[in-house]
Parts: sequence; C-alpha cells; structure tokens
Amino acid sequence: MDNRPVGTRQARDLLRVAFGPSGIALAIIAALVLIQLVIANSDLTGAFGAMASMWLGVHGVPVSIGGAELGVMPLAPLLAMVWGTARTTAAATRPGASWFVVRWVVASALGGPLLIAAISIAVIHDASSVLTELQTPSALQAFGCVLAVHAVGAAIGVGSRLQGRLLTDAHLPYWLPEALRGAVAGVLALLGLSGLVAVASMVVHWSTMHDLFGITDSVFGQLSLTVLSALYIPNVMVGSAAVAVGSSVHVGLATFSSFTVLGGDVPAVPVLAAVPSPPLGPVWVALLIIAAASAVAVGQQCARRPAPWPIAFAKLAVASLLAAVMMVMLAIAGSGRLGNFGELGVDQTTFGPAVFLWFVSIGGLTVAMAGGLTRRPARPAPVAPAAPVDEEPAEDEAAAVVDDDEPVTEKLIGDVSAVADDGDDDSHFAGGPAFEQPGEAQSEPEPEPAVKPAAPRRPARPEPDMTPAPAEAYQSGTTDRIGEHVAFDPDEDPEAHFVVDDDGN
Repeated sequence: MDNRPVGTRQARDLLRVAFGPSGIALAIIAALVLIQLVIANSDLTGAFGAMASMWLGVHGVPVSIGGAELGVMPLAPLLAMVWGTARTTAAATRPGASWFVVRWVVASALGGPLLIAAISIAVIHDASSVLTELQTPSALQAFGCVLAVHAVGAAIGVGSRLQGRLLTDAHLPYWLPEALRGAVAGVLALLGLSGLVAVASMVVHWSTMHDLFGITDSVFGQLSLTVLSALYIPNVMVGSAAVAVGSSVHVGLATFSSFTVLGGDVPAVPVLAAVPSPPLGPVWVALLIIAAASAVAVGQQCARRPAPWPIAFAKLAVASLLAAVMMVMLAIAGSGRLGNFGELGVDQTTFGPAVFLWFVSIGGLTVAMAGGLTRRPARPAPVAPAAPVDEEPAEDEAAAVVDDDEPVTEKLIGDVSAVADDGDDDSHFAGGPAFEQPGEAQSEPEPEPAVKPAAPRRPARPEPDMTPAPAEAYQSGTTDRIGEHVAFDPDEDPEAHFVVDDDGN
C-alpha cells in the first residue's frame, strides 16, 4: 500500500509519464554511440549530436548525413516507444480518476517528449558547426513525428483504462470495443502470417543473405548488420503484408507484388534477402491466402456476439476500416527515402483500400457462416383500445357491493334477503328459547339490516344461572333449575348437580 500523499504520488507519476520512455531510449542510444566510438578509436567529438539524431530517428524523423537523407527508419524502436508510452500512461491513469487528472496525464505524455525534441534539435544545430556532414532536421517535421508517436501511445494507454467512461460520455455505440478487437486481430494475423512467409523466403534465399553478410570481415561489422536487420524486420513484415493483399512494394526502381516483379538494386541489408527475384513463380500468388485467413480472423471476432444484420455489418465495416488505417499508418512510418536508392515503401494508393476490401468481404462471409447474425425483433402488433367502462355500476351490481374487509353473511335473492345459515346453533345460551319464562310472549325479531355485522368468531359463554329452584319443584320431582324434567332421588348427592365452568369462572 502506498502511504505517500496524493500530491507527491501524482507528481511522480506525471514525471514518469513525461520522461520515462524517452529517458530509457536516450540511455540505450548513448550506450550504443559510446560503444561505436570506442570500437572505432574515435574521440567524443559530435557524440551528443549523434545521440540527438538517433533519438529523433527513433520517432521516425529523417536524418541527413553528408547530403544523403536516411528517411526509412526501422519500425521496431518506434513501436517500442509507442508501447512504453502506452504502458506508463495506463499505469498513471486510475479507473476512477477525474477528467482533470486524465488531461494532466496526457499533457505530460506529450509535453516531456516535445521538450526533449526541442533540446535535440538545438544540440544537432550546435553539433553541425563542428561536423559539417550532420544537418539540422526540419523543426516542424521533428515536432510532428514526436507528437504523433506519443499521442498514439497516450491514446492507447488512457483508452485501455477508461474504456467504459469514454463510451458513456462520448455516446459511442456499445459494439465499438468489439470492432476494435476485430481490427487488432486482423492486423496481428496479417503481420504474423506475412512474417512467417518472409522468414521462409529468407531460408530459400540463404545464399543471397550469406553474400550480404560477407561485405564486412570484422565481427563487429557483422554484429552491426545483424542488429540492423533485426530492427528492420517489422518493415519487411509490412511489405510482405502489402504483397499479400495485392498491393506492391517499391525499393528504388525495383517493384515487388504477387503478380509481377521488376528487378533493381537492393540495399545491402541481410534482411532484404527475402525479396523475390524474377521470374516470379506461382508460389507468390499463394500469398493471397494470407489476406483471406486474416479476414477470417476479423469475421470471427465480430461474430462472437451475434447481432441483427445492420449492427453486424456496421461492426464489420468499422473493424475493417480501423485495420486499414492501422496498416496505412505502419506503412507510412516505415517508408521514406534511402539516399541514392530512392524511395522505399508501400504503394499507399492501393494498400489501404485492398486491406479494407479483403476484410469486409471475406469477413462478412465469415460473420454470416459463424452465426454472427440474428433476426431483428418483430414489432409488437397494435393493441385495440379497450371499450369504455361506465363509471356508475348497474342497480343489480350496486346491491351486491360489499366491503372486502367484512365477510359476507347473506345472499340477496331478488328483493328478499335470506340470512346465511350459521353452523353454530347458540340458541341454548342467553337469549334462546330455554330462558323464556312460561307464559311470556315472544316478541317478533326486529328486521336486520341489509348487511349483517360480522359476528365474533366465538361468542362469550354466559354465566350459568345459580339461582336455586323453588322447593315445590324439588318436592314434586318434576323439574330442575334449568327446566328439564327429571326424577327426584332423595339419596343422590346434591353436589353432583354443581356445574363447573371450563374457563375457571
């Protein structure tokens, strides 16, 4: 657990974002330059200018030495810089951070490298007064390349941590992350399969690669060629991908595609031994299978969550467009002028559209065959309006309205009310016929209301009448104290006639 104050922790995170990746790159470049100078038995004159030029070259800025422009920079250091910026930016961005903090993180990721770029340009301009071969690069181009590299890295880092908030606040479609994953899967598949083909081609042209390594006899020179070839491997992968989708690659006057090969001079870099040599064999036409396989990868990613065909088509189209943009950006970063050889790179007019067409066509078939389409939900049928209900109930219904809280104890039959028969006959309790005195006239019961009030669940038992009967009754033996005729037995115990109440009364 980090117990440092919030301000101190955020300051250190911002410094790490601003100068972390650039500082590491400067340290590696300084080590390489010093090793080169020591091996060449040279002094440190112009060492800082060489470091500054190499740092700008890592960001794709062309370097001019002795009037020869080196514009084709290796993609491996550039991709490593993007990855480092994305990682440090993501580490400094908390999922619940406010947009104010996020803006500061992005500003640090861009401000630090721009400051180092300005210092590098000043150092190169100062070193060019001593080393006449070294020329100062264009400031606008240098700032633009550095800003583009670190902006892409910062966008990747922040987007990976705030994906849900970005979709909600920007009102973007929910399937946009799925389209982005499909685009990344297609690009990785295309580059990976193209790299395998390039490695197989280098194995086939092993003799040519051996001759390119033989241009130097020193071990250090061959080691330098090996490192340089490793740094240019991503450039070769992008060129192989362009050939696979049907576009073409230019190396000066030489042109390479799946349908034709025009020979020409090739730079003496061992990794370029992978380029095909004329005449073109039918095996290079099989590169088109790579484009189809990569499009299948895009379609499978887009079909992971089935959707109606308009959404599925939009998802596939966006994924194909993003993949085409990524490949075009890589091709632009890996292209440029190489001294007397001329322009090296990919034909931009056909590369992007070819990637898009392959991915959207074969990817669409994959989505349809992989079950990525669902039927659109049917519209509900219109419901007829309900008939109007009279507010006043009818007379017969009004008579039957009873409060739900009170039980119904009678039924109404016409105009005569019939009282419901109660199962418990309590006529032998108080108020029943047994308690009426002889000769007393029974009064007619009063008419009960239309709705009889609810009777208690168990009526209270009246207290027994303990009044002794007259002596004449006992002597005659004709009645007891409750009116029942029994035979009088003088030998019977009188206590047997006592009544004990169950309730203890």
